Amino acid sequence: MSLRVAIVDDEPLARERIRELLSAHGDVEVVAECADGRSAVAELPARAPDIVFLDIQMPEVDGFGVVEALGTGRLPEIVFVTAFDEYAVRAFEAEALDYLLKPVTAERFEAALARARARLGRYATRFVARDGARLVFVRAQDVDWIDAAGNYARLHAGGRTHLLRETLKSLESRLDPDDFVRVHRSAIVRVERIASLEPWFHGEYVVIMADGTRLTASRSYSARLRSLLR
Repeated sequence: MSLRVAIVDDEPLARERIRELLSAHGDVEVVAECADGRSAVAELPARAPDIVFLDIQMPEVDGFGVVEALGTGRLPEIVFVTAFDEYAVRAFEAEALDYLLKPVTAERFEAALARARARLGRYATRFVARDGARLVFVRAQDVDWIDAAGNYARLHAGGRTHLLRETLKSLESRLDPDDFVRVHRSAIVRVERIASLEPWFHGEYVVIMADGTRLTASRSYSARLRSLLR
């Protein structure tokens, strides 16, 4: 199921930046793009986005006015995007999911999108990989572990590998964090497929997978790994 996203900002370059960041996510559909608050109020209810990246300072109807006009029914997740930090308290009083400062960095954007997925419960349940002329469907529950291969992610499932045209960072945001954990900047594992852990140097671990693969969990990711395995 695709993630329906709307972009509302009176600055064309700001809208372009959000589109650029969203383009790394194959399951995202931009269902509306509005250049002012008034058109957003008119268009968003019919478009039914899951997430709205919403500028605060806009002429006539600002971002807070848009949220108020959308009412109290089923509201999308709101991520405010602004060049000013003085609206942060008011943004969270409006129950915004996140608050991004311009210029928006890829790291903060990915964190906001991951939070939205968590709130919506919209994690990938299967992946589509290409094998020559064929399309191969791989269920998330069949994946043992994933590693990076340049700008691709390589799925290891049942002794076979499948290449996805997606970066590991982008793929990580689509994975359920209760099922998958990053153990290294280049590797993600499915928790249920971990066979054992061996202490290594300086707080690191060797992660031994059920298929016999041995991966080193770097120190910066070890705490998250331990918390999931308690």
